[in-house]
Amino acid sequence: MIQIGKTCRLQVVKQVNFGVYLNAEQYGQVLLPNKVTPKDCQVGDWLDVFLYLDSEDQLIATTARPKAQVGEFALLKVVSISRVGAFLDWGLDKDLLLPFAEQKRPPEEGRSVLVYIHINHADDRIVASAKLDKFLDKTPAFYKPGQKVDLIIAGTSDLGYKAIVNQAHWGVLYNNEVFKKLRFGQQVQGYVKQVRHDGKLDLQLQRGNREELDSHAKLIMDKLRKAGGFLPLTDKTDADVIYAELGMSKKAFKKSIGGLFKAGQLSIDNDGLRIAE
Repeated sequence: MIQIGKTCRLQVVKQVNFGVYLNAEQYGQVLLPNKVTPKDCQVGDWLDVFLYLDSEDQLIATTARPKAQVGEFALLKVVSISRVGAFLDWGLDKDLLLPFAEQKRPPEEGRSVLVYIHINHADDRIVASAKLDKFLDKTPAFYKPGQKVDLIIAGTSDLGYKAIVNQAHWGVLYNNEVFKKLRFGQQVQGYVKQVRHDGKLDLQLQRGNREELDSHAKLIMDKLRKAGGFLPLTDKTDADVIYAELGMSKKAFKKSIGGLFKAGQLSIDNDGLRIAE
């Protein structure tokens, strides 16, 4: 189904001096201007285009790709502020409006804001909203523990980081399980740790299964060999140092060296790790 604010595949039906027209079904013929029309484009060709309203509120197509589409969350920079709201850079010629009524706090020009992109059905215009909560699914989330998910870091609390999960639900990354600095609006991959009885999601950045622990153990042994058999890391080493050196959480590090110690592959001394003789 063809939708405004989404990328769709349309067929070229007419060529004119200023571009080509595409068959947009229920919307009729839509112009794709010359400056974004592929070279040697012919009638009958199928093109992947994005549909939106231009500065005169006319439906138009472009082969440019916006930073996000309708139905998605994105961190976008404020490029200007006017009497109707703030305008955001979303990668197209026409900036995206964040109306005053959809702002949580007054945005500053040059700063970025996390928004949800949607259609204002009163006038069919594509607009942004910083009131994220009303666009997230409040029904219980159906995920499995260990399932890989896409996350957008959307805030902090006393517990840790709030994250948008798969563009649909809220989840939490707890402070004691986060081993690297996360930025507001950052997109990262994570895993579902558990689905709570209330349907809310506890998240983690690493899966923590046997396969992952084995890969961590191999990495530690490889690092030890390259370092001549010694690494100045212990279970008391700061988590940031462990992540900078090994790219893993302190929890994963402790589990891995414990397993390697039990297997007789390394010794854990006060000053660090050594390959066992």
